[in-house]
Amino acid sequence: MADRRPRSVAGQVFVLQVALVVLLVLGAVLALVLQSRSDGDREARNRSIAVAESFANSPGMAQALTSPDPSKVLQPLTETARVRAGVDFIVVMNTHGIRYTHPQPERIGGRFVGTIEPSLAGRVHTESVDGPLGEEVQAVVPVRSADGKVMALVSAGLKVKNVTGVVNRQLPVILATSAAGLAVATAGTALVARRLRRQTHGLGPTEMTRVYEHHDAVLHAVREGVVIVGGDGRLLLANDEAKRLLQLPPDAEGRSVKDLPGLDPGMAELLCSGRVATDEVVPAGDRLLAVNQRHTDRHGGPPGTVATIRDTTELRSLTGRAEGARRRLNLLYDAGVGIGTTLDVVRTAEELAEVTVQRFADFVTVDLADPVLSGEEPSGTSADMRRTAVSGIRDDHPLYPRGRMIGFVPSTPQARGFGTGRAELVPDLSRAPGWSAQDPERAARIVEYGIHSLIAVPLKARGVVLGVANFWRSQKPEPFEEEDLALAEELVARAAVCIDNARRYTREHAMAVTLQRSLLPRALPEQSALEVAHRYLPAQSGVGGDWFDVIPLPGSRVALVVGDVVGHGLHAAAAMGRLRTAVHNFSTLDLPPDELLGRLDDLVGRIDQDEDDSDTIAGMTGATCLYAVYDPVSRRCALARAGHPLPALVHPDGKVEFPDLPAGPPLGLGGIPFESAELELAEGSRLVFYTDGLVEDRTRDIDVGLELLRDALAHPDQSPEESCRTVLEALLPAHPTDDVALLVARTRALDDDRVADWEVPFHPEAVAGIRSAAVRQLEQWGLDDLSFAAELILSELITNAIRYGAAPVRVRLLYDRGVTCEVADHSSTSPHLRYAATTDEGGRGLFLVAQLAERWGTRYTAQGKVIWAELPLPGAGSPAAGGAGTLPFDVFDEELL
Repeated sequence: MADRRPRSVAGQVFVLQVALVVLLVLGAVLALVLQSRSDGDREARNRSIAVAESFANSPGMAQALTSPDPSKVLQPLTETARVRAGVDFIVVMNTHGIRYTHPQPERIGGRFVGTIEPSLAGRVHTESVDGPLGEEVQAVVPVRSADGKVMALVSAGLKVKNVTGVVNRQLPVILATSAAGLAVATAGTALVARRLRRQTHGLGPTEMTRVYEHHDAVLHAVREGVVIVGGDGRLLLANDEAKRLLQLPPDAEGRSVKDLPGLDPGMAELLCSGRVATDEVVPAGDRLLAVNQRHTDRHGGPPGTVATIRDTTELRSLTGRAEGARRRLNLLYDAGVGIGTTLDVVRTAEELAEVTVQRFADFVTVDLADPVLSGEEPSGTSADMRRTAVSGIRDDHPLYPRGRMIGFVPSTPQARGFGTGRAELVPDLSRAPGWSAQDPERAARIVEYGIHSLIAVPLKARGVVLGVANFWRSQKPEPFEEEDLALAEELVARAAVCIDNARRYTREHAMAVTLQRSLLPRALPEQSALEVAHRYLPAQSGVGGDWFDVIPLPGSRVALVVGDVVGHGLHAAAAMGRLRTAVHNFSTLDLPPDELLGRLDDLVGRIDQDEDDSDTIAGMTGATCLYAVYDPVSRRCALARAGHPLPALVHPDGKVEFPDLPAGPPLGLGGIPFESAELELAEGSRLVFYTDGLVEDRTRDIDVGLELLRDALAHPDQSPEESCRTVLEALLPAHPTDDVALLVARTRALDDDRVADWEVPFHPEAVAGIRSAAVRQLEQWGLDDLSFAAELILSELITNAIRYGAAPVRVRLLYDRGVTCEVADHSSTSPHLRYAATTDEGGRGLFLVAQLAERWGTRYTAQGKVIWAELPLPGAGSPAAGGAGTLPFDVFDEELL
């Protein structure tokens, strides 16, 4: 028995290979048989589904099912289709499984054998059953009505024996082919075994085992990779460690090194170069490999090289940690530079999201408490927040959109972080029931979308939690870790300070805007001398001290004023309000422009002196003002300025000039008197007052701004409203750095027929004649109802001018929105209203004037003074409109009668 056994490895290999070939052929035959049967079964199922669906969707199916006798209509159709389709049966049934058709007519009306519930739900169902025809492979499909409901079912199928019969007919062919293959494989195995016998030189099993053990000990027991490359660049040998380190495919040996997939190009170049290398570090994928390479033909061996490879990835790991630290530092630096570039709460939140997307998280959302957006601190412990910023690598995410008000439930990380002020890490969102309790449906969509990990960090500044920043991860499969949590906390801590600064600025800005709007005129007063349009635009950085006003004066005159307080914020707005109030008060004195600015300058100086030295708020020094008074009767305009830019004058023909007014110092400096200039304006001229923010800009010289203003105003037919719009479009940048006040006034003239003027002889007897002339003038104007009051007022004023004033005396009546009675003389003596006692014979004249007139007063001129009184037009509801019957008789002075 021992002599019959093979004595060499070649013989053993021959027997083993023959056995393997036989097993492979048998396995192939078995696989082919099983595959053939599987293909037959699949073909039967596919044919059954196709036939059933075709018949179920055939035209007229719905009509046949709704006919009085569906079996009569459908039975012949199913039999014809069955024969042509090559199936064993086609059965039509109702939704209860009762057959309408069957290849065996006696079974019509019986219950279908099979499962119909999936098809009643609208699905196609296939199965193998033991039916009336035997073991069958059948498919059941639904028949739908026009509204999509299932109204019937159709089943088609084949008997199993018809399916397997095909396989049985193919089996002889398969066996014959397998036998031929076995014969060819056996012959090939014999040839290979003969060649192997020559190569092993007839070594026995013991010798071959010893050689293999030595080979295995050398190549696979060491923790260094060994690679042998032939002189033609082919890989001859690679041990297990080399394959692991170089990620070589199983069939790498025998292939060209340059063609090996996955091998790093640098490593391939070194192995093919044939040069000697000593501890040369080569990157290969995510590893750093130290390579030693020597030639194999130094002692007469075959040409080629042998290389040993060691893994030095720890060095790369240290380098990676250093690179990660560098990236984190860069991110923190960029966050410090990129977050908080503006004092806008929403923009700061958006900057936090934009800086951290992709570099730290795939999606970032910022939720802030609603009061924070308006500049207030969060009130209460409710976790209701508004989504303020959303940023991510894609726009089709299922996260809550921006602007959504979200009421976080207590179990969510956001609510816990908002309440405790501590960051929350959720490594796996799919296993976080507290988070998904907020919105289960949306939470399922988020997880399905691929977002799997979350860090929620409260935005806490100065001990107050303002909101929560959420960092979501989707692309990187690893969840967030504790190291990521520390980085997120540091990023959010910096952003929280910026958001809090923006919140406080928003609050102060809102207070300043509220104050300024309450101080600026909300509507211009009614007057007839000027057609006025105005604009005020605050700077991007906040409200400032620019202001304007239109003040009606006696005698149909109007005062125009524009001012500018240097600076921005609450102090500038408050200073502007004080100046505007002071101008209103001084204008009631009816002072010339230069005197009014002088008093305003004294007031500002006193305010600056009253400022506490310890107060960090500066005074109003640096305020400028331009004040003008326009008289529609004389069409003359008196102007004076205190450090303010020159106004623009647009003539009716469109010519634009900047009148050369005397330059006065800014308000508050004191010591230098102001001067005024007087211009005569044609009717239809436009006066343009503005602040320096309109013409001055960092990007252009002031002369360029004035030329742009000149070009924008050079349109003769523009209304004041159109002029404002044109000027702002031409001169203002997209984001102005200073606030702008603009006032455009087009002049009107009071018609000559609405002005009556008389010179009064300087003796008491002249009073009666002037009274009569005034009454006649009022009758010409159709104001007979005012005759009595005007007559009494003129009598008193003219009498006082003759008694206490100086010649010459002039009387003027103006008919505008009311009737103004003016008496001028060359005396600067000021009349005083007093209340006469019962026994006094005089002293009731000015009291009578005050009772009859809507208002009265005195203004001083270069030649003396003018005493004036205004009467409202009839129907205005004043005492004068009702006549003198409402006055007590004892107020009349003896001279008036």
